[in-house]
Amino acid sequence: MSHDVLNPTADYLAFWRERHICTLTTPRPDGTPHVVPVGVTYDPEAGVARVICNKHSRKVRNIAAAGPEGARVAVCQMAGRRWATLEGRGRIVDDEASVADAVARYAERYGRVPSPNPDRVVLEITLDRAMGRA
Repeated sequence: MSHDVLNPTADYLAFWRERHICTLTTPRPDGTPHVVPVGVTYDPEAGVARVICNKHSRKVRNIAAAGPEGARVAVCQMAGRRWATLEGRGRIVDDEASVADAVARYAERYGRVPSPNPDRVVLEITLDRAMGRA
């Protein structure tokens, strides 16, 4: 079922606010999918999903290899018969304010503040598609 990225249903948004481990799929330079577990926050007002990551990670290198426009990525979560996927263009953001905001959003959703990491960056996904059954 398709959802409006900027105006999700109450159930869909509530599902994205529950504590769930998600998957992130990025394209490797050879085009094959790289899928890893991550924490994701969803900001429908901005039409953005965020993943905090280490700047040396494979997912960050995959996005960087795609060039300045970033790469097409997807994040997904599931719990029983409920599932939700967000898709869009991912790019790496490393300014201090954006990283701090993403960490605060992560802490709110996941109930813990991640350990300090001077190599932390944000994978910011400008969303253009949402689907799922929540």
